[in-house]
Amino acid sequence: MTGTPLRVGLVGYGLAGSVFHAPLIAATEGLALDTVVTANPERREQALAAFPDVRIHASADELWTRAGELDLIVVASPNRTHVPVATAALEAGLPVVVDKPIAGTAAEARGLAALAEERGLLLSVFQNRRWDNDFRTLQSLLAQGALGEVRRFESRYERWRPQPKGGWRESGDPAEVGGLLYDLGSHVVDQALVLFGAATSVYAETDVRRPGAQTDDDTFIALTHAGGVRSHLYVSAVTPQLGPRLRVLGSEAGYVKYGLDPQETALREGLRPGPGWGQEPESLWGRIGAGESPLTGGGTPVPTLPGDYPAYYAAIARALREGGPAPVTAHEAAAALDVLEAARRSAREGVVVTL
Repeated sequence: MTGTPLRVGLVGYGLAGSVFHAPLIAATEGLALDTVVTANPERREQALAAFPDVRIHASADELWTRAGELDLIVVASPNRTHVPVATAALEAGLPVVVDKPIAGTAAEARGLAALAEERGLLLSVFQNRRWDNDFRTLQSLLAQGALGEVRRFESRYERWRPQPKGGWRESGDPAEVGGLLYDLGSHVVDQALVLFGAATSVYAETDVRRPGAQTDDDTFIALTHAGGVRSHLYVSAVTPQLGPRLRVLGSEAGYVKYGLDPQETALREGLRPGPGWGQEPESLWGRIGAGESPLTGGGTPVPTLPGDYPAYYAAIARALREGGPAPVTAHEAAAALDVLEAARRSAREGVVVTL
């Protein structure tokens, strides 16, 4: 990619901003991390230590006075700020990437999409788990027809965190859009919709298991897709024995995969994309087969494709320069929010919600 790098303003330097967005932006050819917005003195120092040439602003409002000097705004601040910051950026004439969930409701997401379309600006949502190694591998298997007709899709993001960590993600204030349903649930629902299309009905169970916790930390979502596939999706912070990351059952074979994609751990450890990025050892490969247990060595090992989070920002840079589609659209995010809203209602009322 040739030409002057596109200048990026990053709003927020907490977990999302410092671990995911800043390193991936800096590693993407054609993008340059120009400005980080954070009012936290410790995070300011962290940002400058990692990116000595970056500018620091205490408020996103300072970005809008420099709109002509920037080419993209990335919103990685707390969920409650996503809609107002993205709205201000679009009104300032700047393309926007918003961390998931883009908004607290599907209506808000569609409102942002309409504003972006009215202004002729790119608006995309950072659904990085579409580039997880297991998801990419499953997409490849489905494209090959290796499982036959898929009947059931099981997906889990489970953790063992028996003590709440606090912070806005675990706040009970609805304005914070916290809890696992909207956090990890955004990922598993998005993946299910990408793989198997629109959902026609939703059933969910959400629980608050940990003493002192204020919002859901153990959630199950069941989807029926228009094509007949049933998705069973689990997100939990209170799972002492982790289940398979993916279990996909078809008419000809099943695919079972344990273990999480290694990219988040690598980024948390300060590693950066390069040769060998996103690869996992053969011992973690999933298995495909019929009538056999992968736990006892049954089935055939399937080499796991490397995870590829860098592909997201490479696609963003390409879309900005060439006018192509966003890698994840706000309309896709709104469809996932339709499901999350239905799941919240299902859990609250104990009913199956038809979409």
